[in-house]
Amino acid sequence: MPHPCPCGKPADYAACCGRHLDLGDPPPDAEALMRSRYTAFTLGREDYLLTTWHPDFRPSGLNLAGDPPTKWLGLAVKRFELTDDSHAVVEFVARYKIGGRAHRLHETSRFIREDGRWLYLDGDIHPN
Repeated sequence: MPHPCPCGKPADYAACCGRHLDLGDPPPDAEALMRSRYTAFTLGREDYLLTTWHPDFRPSGLNLAGDPPTKWLGLAVKRFELTDDSHAVVEFVARYKIGGRAHRLHETSRFIREDGRWLYLDGDIHPN
């Protein structure tokens, strides 16, 4: 039975972000990587998040299971811009709840393509 992809695209998980998370198919661009990373957060897939984080900026761990449970509610991509052949930015808003309280994460993320694979570098969080 098809399952909608958490990333917000009108597609089945297996045909959308699932092919990146479960099959190792590299996302074709920074927006697809950002969407697959959001999906990885919704599924608690620290392995994928760390693998797709540039090693110069990657934390040693995320401890998603140890944090208070997060209920991810949705993702809206505001802007996707390819700044050159190997750099891009994606601005997004992710909505979530922790302990019944609603939150928004509004971030402009930076990505780099190395050896044909897009990686997350870092981001600027916008104040609410």
